[in-house]
Amino acid sequence: METIGDKIRKLIKDKEMTQEELARKADIPYSTLIKIISGNVDNPTIRTIQKLAVALDVSVDELLTTIRTKT
Repeated sequence: METIGDKIRKLIKDKEMTQEELARKADIPYSTLIKIISGNVDNPTIRTIQKLAVALDVSVDELLTTIRTKT
């Protein structure tokens, strides 16, 4: 199953951004972004999710909806 970190990583690549650029654009600490991407934050705040969605130009729904894969 795709995690929020996986989605963020893919969107960063698709939009040809760096992690540093995303953190700056979303106005969140770079260390927080790294923790979210690496899965070291169990429950990022909704405010952080909103900031990331705006910075990535996607909906909060798109960021939070997981994609099930066949195993």
